[in-house]
Amino acid sequence: MSETTPVSKEGVAITQATQVKKAAPKSDYKPADVSPQRRVQRSFAIRLWSIRHSRLLEWFYARFADTFLLLHPLWKGIGYGRVEAPIKFVEKRVKGFMFDCRMCGQCILSSTGMSCPMNCPKQLRNGPCGGVRANGNCEVEPDMPCVWVKAWEGSRNMVNSDRILTVQKPVDQSLRETSAWLRVTAQAAAAREAAAAAKTGASS
Repeated sequence: MSETTPVSKEGVAITQATQVKKAAPKSDYKPADVSPQRRVQRSFAIRLWSIRHSRLLEWFYARFADTFLLLHPLWKGIGYGRVEAPIKFVEKRVKGFMFDCRMCGQCILSSTGMSCPMNCPKQLRNGPCGGVRANGNCEVEPDMPCVWVKAWEGSRNMVNSDRILTVQKPVDQSLRETSAWLRVTAQAAAAREAAAAAKTGASS
């Protein structure tokens, strides 16, 4: 613990979230229905399920990606630009429900144990910050499990577990709110066509 960390009278460190809460304007409004802790647990429930079942989802996504690649002639015939809106509509809702996806357009779930790094308050793409709490929770949001702690746990269950060691590029903000499914499919199709052309050229 750093020397500048505020400490309460009881000797307990005061978190950033506690300081913000104390500084917030007071009002008569109190969230209804459930307690804040239960709301937090409910909001993370599906995300944590996806991480626990990362191997199953890895298997499913591989088949899904192959199917999408088989449909490349269809997407190309209609026009990738034309199918973007309906595909993005479905992708946003499916991935939002399963992973709390932020639609960065550069999905790396298969490399991060099915834990979306964009859920990190600092949006770190290459591992956790130095503020992970002793219980594995986030420095900024004390009730939230650290995205990267969970990413490591999820990756250990996956066949391609070492993908988490791949250094990721910074987020390209120009791709935000675009379909990662279509982008990856188009790139895979281009790579397959280039490999076929190179093979043909080598044999002629």
